[in-house]
Amino acid sequence: MDNKTAIITAASQGIGEACARELSKLNYNLVVMSSSEKIYTLADEIGCVGVKGSVTNPEDLEETVELALSSFGGLDSVVNNTGHAPKGDLLEISDQEWLSAIDILLMNVIRISRFIVPVMKKNGGSIVNISAFGAENPSLNFPTSSVVRSALTSYTKLFARRYGRYNIRMNNLLPGFVDSYPVTDEIRNSISLNREASVNEIANGVKFLLSEDSSYITGQNLVMDGSMVVTQ
Repeated sequence: MDNKTAIITAASQGIGEACARELSKLNYNLVVMSSSEKIYTLADEIGCVGVKGSVTNPEDLEETVELALSSFGGLDSVVNNTGHAPKGDLLEISDQEWLSAIDILLMNVIRISRFIVPVMKKNGGSIVNISAFGAENPSLNFPTSSVVRSALTSYTKLFARRYGRYNIRMNNLLPGFVDSYPVTDEIRNSISLNREASVNEIANGVKFLLSEDSSYITGQNLVMDGSMVVTQ
């Protein structure tokens, strides 16, 4: 099929779902993955391929890539979206919670990259990792996310240097607070735009980073936080 093919993980709700709906409008061939059964409802609604799996399971990631290849014959784009990492007071977070954060926020990208790079070496591709504002503006309210996503920034820069020669691009999109989760007035007052982002606005940022309009952008963080001031 001539249309571009994309994989989106954690796509049953929130930012992942919004990305799936927006890319569907652009006639992407989509494979959407989630640990929730709701992924099949979304797949039926927008006419794409759904698969149940976890971003922390290498076998599920490999199956998702193979499903994209068997269904559409290629792979052009990947949106690495995940769930949330453990939170808590900095020194009270357990070793297991730190390791869990690494597994869900960093290793998911490293693992799926092993499966998609051999495919993308042929024709290039674009990868967008949904990160968070804490990667550049760390917050004590989100300690594991801030630390691990800053590591993702380093990985993304190394990946861009290593695989740019094959026209494979990788960038991170860093949202602030988004309307798929509860946001207090106190938080809104800390944002210059005085509101949270809509998931569709974040999906528009993803569309840009996947598109030819960003063809010379790789290894970068695109911050979409409404110019937020972190005080803790």
